[in-house]
Parts: sequence; C-alpha cells; structure tokens
Amino acid sequence: MFVAAHRAEWTRLGELAGRRRLTGAEADELVMLYQRAATHLSMIRSTAPDPALLARLSALVARGRSAVAGSHSPAWREVALFFTRRFPAAVYLSRRWWIPAALLSLAVMAVLGVWIAGDPQVRASIVSPDEVKALTAPGGQFESYYSSGPAASFAAKVWTNNAWVAATCLFLGIALGLPVISALWLNSLNVGVALGLMTAAGRGDVLLGLLLPHGLLELTAVFIAAGTGLKLGWTVIDPGRRSRSKALAEQGRSVVVMALGLACVLLVSGVIEAFVTPSGWPTWLRIGIGAVVELLFLTYVFTLGRRAAREGEVGDVDARTAGDALPEAA
Repeated sequence: MFVAAHRAEWTRLGELAGRRRLTGAEADELVMLYQRAATHLSMIRSTAPDPALLARLSALVARGRSAVAGSHSPAWREVALFFTRRFPAAVYLSRRWWIPAALLSLAVMAVLGVWIAGDPQVRASIVSPDEVKALTAPGGQFESYYSSGPAASFAAKVWTNNAWVAATCLFLGIALGLPVISALWLNSLNVGVALGLMTAAGRGDVLLGLLLPHGLLELTAVFIAAGTGLKLGWTVIDPGRRSRSKALAEQGRSVVVMALGLACVLLVSGVIEAFVTPSGWPTWLRIGIGAVVELLFLTYVFTLGRRAAREGEVGDVDARTAGDALPEAA
C-alpha cells in the first residue's frame, strides 16, 4: 500500500531529476519531492527494510540530491576549460599591455646590442678584454651555459628560474608596476649586452642560434607576465568604475589564472632550452622548432582566446570559486 500510494511521486521525482533544465515551478517541485522521498526512505529503513525497495529508493534519493544540490564538475573538465577558455582568454584580453611591453623591450635589446657592438669603449667599460674572450670565444661561457649539466636537471633549473621571473612580474605588479619595469629592464639589458659582445666578436649568429629556439616562447611568456603585472599595477591607480577592492580582486584572480598557465608555457620553453638548444642539430632546424612552437602558441591565444573572450570569458576563476561580491553603491 505504501509503495502504491507514493509511486507517482517517486516517478515524478525521477523525471524531474533527469532533466537538464527546469522552470521555477519545476525546481520547487523537485525540492519538495526530494525531501518527501528522503523521508519515505527513512521510514522504510526503520519499519520495512525491503532490500529491493531500499536500493531503488536510495538511488532515486541520490539522483534527487544531485539535481537539487548540483554535481561537481569532473577534474578533467575543469582542466579542459582552463586551457581552452580561461587562460587563452586572459592572455588575449591583456594583449594591450603585453604587446607594447614586448615591442619596447625588444627595441631596447636591439639598441643596446647595436650600441655595444659598435663602440669599443662601451665594451671595455662593461668587461675586460680577457672576460670578453672568455664569454664570446668558441665553446665560451655563452655557448657552454646550455650544456652545463644533464638536460633534465638543466630543464628543471631553467623552468624554476623563468617561473620565478614571471611570478615576480605577475605578483609584484601591485607595487604600481615598478618591480615589473625593473625586471624588464634587467632582462633587456642582459640580452642586449650578450648580443652586443657576441656581434662585436663576429659571432652574433651563433648567439641568435642559441637564443631563438627557446627564447621566442620564453620571452613571450615573460612579456605576458610583465603586461599582466603592469595591468595589475595600473588597477591600483585607476580601478575604473569599480571599487578599488573589487577591481583588485578581479585582476588578482586573473593573475592567478595567468600564473598557472604561464608555468606550463615556461615548462615547454625549458624543455626546448635543455634538449633542442644545445643539440647538434642544424641551426635552421633548431630555430625552426622554436618558431613553430611560438606560432602555435600565438595561434592558440588569438583563436581560442579571442573566441572565448567574445563569448564573455574574462579569464577569471570559476564563479563558485570566486565567491560572492558585496553590493556596491552606484
């Protein structure tokens, strides 16, 4: 009698729990039927523990609970969403910051390289002739650096160092962007000095053959980190129409998304630096590998990232993770 009296309710609960979308009235009905079915399950367990009925009703209540409370997304789905939407969208939306940072940094590297290569007095003020020879000679420090240890450990060392530089640009950008500017300057200075010294020694092509395979992707990641850090610093100065705390919270969460994604990008560049750069392969092949990887990354950003941004993705963490925001006065 009990089963016959409530069979229609249980059938209706199963029907509603299986739907992907519900109206407001159906959602209220689902909650009511779930609560009643849970009560029925408790009653049956205590009075007439029929195994078949218990199993059936337990499964129904579990389905109802999942429909009412919502189910957690599988971890693989969150990872897929991160790499196909959140990260590329974050990179794409910050392009107005990292592209100018990249162009300016590359210009500084080029100017420094030409200046140092063309002025012996400048070179003499940087390092002594003996040190120049030790740095630029065949098998010198610039070349031997890339084979200074086992490839796997070298890749880990490079990845850690580059990730630290990127993290500095990302998270210290909140100090009005000043640490980011300093990091970009030091990076441009180091590359410019190396390029100038090697070019003056007639070995600029060797240096480019060593830098470009991994440097294209590596520098892109550093520039993206720097641009994001500068954007964070500017948010401190000008939060726009949002309150400063809300603007910083949103941009800070985007920084976390960027940090996770760039760690993976830098891992790829570290592997290239450890296994491709010091290899005995022809220079054109090593540079070609770096160029292809760079092109794939930029295509990834400007296709998936642009598409996700146009669909409303802002590069923020999931709304459930971000939490609720306090109301603000208009």
